[in-house]
Amino acid sequence: MSDETPNPEKELSAQNLPGQRGEHGEEVRVQRGMFGAEKGGDTSGYGGLVRSIRLPGPATRPYGGWFDEVADELEGALEEQGLVPENAIEKTVVDRDELTFHIAREHLVRVARTLRDDPALRFELCTGVSGVHYRGDKGRELHAVYHLRSLTHGRLIRLEVSAPDADPHIPSLVPVYPTNDWHERETYDFFGIVFDGHPALTRIMMPDDWQGHPQRKDYPLGGIAVEYKGAQIPAPDQRRSYS
Repeated sequence: MSDETPNPEKELSAQNLPGQRGEHGEEVRVQRGMFGAEKGGDTSGYGGLVRSIRLPGPATRPYGGWFDEVADELEGALEEQGLVPENAIEKTVVDRDELTFHIAREHLVRVARTLRDDPALRFELCTGVSGVHYRGDKGRELHAVYHLRSLTHGRLIRLEVSAPDADPHIPSLVPVYPTNDWHERETYDFFGIVFDGHPALTRIMMPDDWQGHPQRKDYPLGGIAVEYKGAQIPAPDQRRSYS
């Protein structure tokens, strides 16, 4: 039996998923402990764990399968519209057999409309947008992730757009994909991403006067008192003391 201790940065075999990216990709932060606790003692037993959190880096051609066909068609369609593809597509990522285009936010609407309308692409359905908050991804801390499905060609791709904390604005895709209406409201509510051009960007889950955005990484865990019918309910971390 080997005396080696588990190394979280070591490449793992296919049967031991999820595997790690090792030294590949873009490091956005280093996590200490299992849950990233920064205050108080770690009672999970994972306090000594240290691992880098990495985003997948750009892929190089050939991407494989139909990925090259979609990339070629998208780039060609943008060129026909007088747009340099490199100005709109910041990077193309192939990771875990999935294709993601990282799009500059000022070109998001044009790229989405091209993906929807071009006969060789025909991504007619956007199944929604999700927010992600990477505090360590300086200058692009907020990410909006869209999943697009082509019913015509039976394909699924992803678009990802980033914005800084200091300027959390991304164009709305409701004019292109009307079903994004409530998804953009939810992402605004939980992450604070402002979707410019949305017909009615209001909170959808939290009260209108709620302070902050609960799914951001800098939002406090617990510690928020709740008022219910005039009674004050202490925050979860204050309801019980342990000795």
